[in-house]
Amino acid sequence: MTPEVDLIIEDERWRSLPLQSISQDAVGLALAVATIKVPVEVSLLATNDEGIAELNSRFRGKSKATNVLSWPAFELFASDPGGQPTREIPSDPFGLPAIGDIALAFETVMAESQSGGIRVEDHILHLVLHGSLHLLGYDHENEADATLMESLEVRALASRGIATPY
Repeated sequence: MTPEVDLIIEDERWRSLPLQSISQDAVGLALAVATIKVPVEVSLLATNDEGIAELNSRFRGKSKATNVLSWPAFELFASDPGGQPTREIPSDPFGLPAIGDIALAFETVMAESQSGGIRVEDHILHLVLHGSLHLLGYDHENEADATLMESLEVRALASRGIATPY
């Protein structure tokens, strides 16, 4: 089951990377570790620090750049801390269900990759995986939720031979 990623490139520097294939792999990994068996669509905005800072300010009240932001289309979050989110993704009569949007900031992603000694492709995979898990109802607002979400990320990354980022 290959998810569909609607890639919007706002900063041309992203074109030097295989962002489409990395992001499709990352969304697929998120679906697999979350045991979601329906194909979905995700929109990915490949922007820069200025663009993501504006989005971060508008939607989170934080006027600074960050590496990744996500906007879930559905309220799939668990009702109890550390609980599993709902696996009921509403169907769409017009195509794949669009589960939400993710944005990445070029300069921040590159700087984190370099400072952490991480292959940029592996870091992008992790960030899109992280954002996709948010779209599927996972969060890290409390310790129980963070433990669950991080365990899924670690398992998914290990399946690609990528060391834990935690």
